[in-house]
Amino acid sequence: MKSEDTPFVGGPLDGRVLPVLLGATGHPPKVYRVPVPDAGGGPPTVLVYRRVQAGRSGRLGLHLGWRYEYDPQGRAERGLTWPWSRSRGKPDATPRANADE
Repeated sequence: MKSEDTPFVGGPLDGRVLPVLLGATGHPPKVYRVPVPDAGGGPPTVLVYRRVQAGRSGRLGLHLGWRYEYDPQGRAERGLTWPWSRSRGKPDATPRANADE
């Protein structure tokens, strides 16, 4: 597998350049998660880094590679939400009151 030296910006890995495995498209993953073990033996803390463009060349605007920026909230994936995939809650099972009564 191919890897690419990718810089990390912000957070505990700030200033480090680590080799990151590339996917089938030749790009590193969009989200890079780093589990950090807890000193007390508890569950590990997960640091989340998001892939962003490292920059563009001056005149032609060509892509200059990728870098990872620290996401302190570690928020969930952003993606498409389809109208039919949203949870609508459970339907009300109580019978409706009859208007005639």
